[in-house]
Amino acid sequence: MTTSQPATSAQAPPRPVTVAEALPVWLRVAALSFGGPAGQIAVMHRVLVEERRWISENRFLHALNFCTLLPGPEAQQLATYVGWLMHGPRGGLLAGGLFVLPGLVAIMALSYVYVLYGQAGPVAGVFFGLKAAVLAIVIEAVQRIGRRALRGRVMLGLAAAAFAGIFVLDVPFPLIVVAAGLVGFLGGRTGHPDFRPGGGHAAGASAGPYLFGDDALPRERASLGGTLTTLAAWAAIWLVPVAALLAILGPDDVFSRIAVFFSKMALVTFGGAYAALAYVAQAAVERYGWMKPGEMLDGLGMAETTPGPLIMVTQFVGFLAAHRAPGALPPLVAGTLGGLLTTWVTFAPCFLWIFVGAPYVERLRGNRALAGALSAITAAVVGVILNLAVWFALHTLFRELRPVAVGPIRVEVPVLASVDPFALALALAAAVAVFRFKAGMIPVLAACAAAGAGLRLAGLI
Repeated sequence: MTTSQPATSAQAPPRPVTVAEALPVWLRVAALSFGGPAGQIAVMHRVLVEERRWISENRFLHALNFCTLLPGPEAQQLATYVGWLMHGPRGGLLAGGLFVLPGLVAIMALSYVYVLYGQAGPVAGVFFGLKAAVLAIVIEAVQRIGRRALRGRVMLGLAAAAFAGIFVLDVPFPLIVVAAGLVGFLGGRTGHPDFRPGGGHAAGASAGPYLFGDDALPRERASLGGTLTTLAAWAAIWLVPVAALLAILGPDDVFSRIAVFFSKMALVTFGGAYAALAYVAQAAVERYGWMKPGEMLDGLGMAETTPGPLIMVTQFVGFLAAHRAPGALPPLVAGTLGGLLTTWVTFAPCFLWIFVGAPYVERLRGNRALAGALSAITAAVVGVILNLAVWFALHTLFRELRPVAVGPIRVEVPVLASVDPFALALALAAAVAVFRFKAGMIPVLAACAAAGAGLRLAGLI
């Protein structure tokens, strides 16, 4: 059986594609899914729209706009959506599952290396360099998302309020998302111009033909009974293991905490992986004590340099949490189970959102209130990501921080004398490469990792 070939002529529509023929294409998309959501979406657009002509430009962008309304990684959900559109639930499982698989394997392997050799010689230097590069990449993400999202004074105000709320007042991230969404919903409903969606995903006319053109509909219309059945099935797939852990191990066991926390995260992570990381970092470091701030940066460096969704860094968090509280299990076995459990409760909800919501997606098109809510949440997320950048900078560049509290205000202030000159130099070099020379993410990470390994071998760090 041969794989379908890209259409070479606008007059020749591509022939129907079987699930078996789609498999190597989805494997290719998964293997190339570097660069965070923007890079991953660009790869899918090139392969699915331009090369294979499986889905039209407008249908692709309509699906993407739907996925941006959902909590969780929009690129993985977009792959699931297109797979579902073509081949139903099994196509969605194939596309969405393969999108996660390379990152799962890579992060698990790097987690083993980290706990076994992370403090040894060049390996520690590699992670030292990655932290500096990740800091520049996160700052660039603030600029990129802010340029698109902060249109008008209202959006700037929402971003500033979100930053102040999470950085200065320690307001929980889910509350910020809910408040911003409510403001945007009301603003969009009243027709306020600042809450109209921008042109980030604007589409032009599609040139056919495609397997699924602009007016293509799913094979089956949604029914209430079918929706409820799908909802019940996927809620069980997601939550029955969580309930079993709570019943068998109790709420204070590390596996129960992992299952409950990352299930909550799956419900509130609007705005992409960087926004989710602020929420995860705050809880994993400060509330649960699963890891140190620098280790969160190490995990982000792993996720940035491997294929798959950036949110796969949560697998590293779950691995370390269980590895350090293994109970009766060997630490590596506990870490492996903790990482797999984290991935399960992070991504099972993504399939639920798509399989339940996609049949109704046409009802969302042109809804001003929902568009306003999304715009406001995206603006607030800029402030949240800025908080993440500041938090990373403080813990990367300074060896010592001092807590300061004045009334409801609580912040960590760096001790200037504790600045790490090598971390500062690498971070500045990475920033110059990213902002001045527009260097790609992978070359910057690789260069900083090599520089860190060299500094370690030279005995300077």
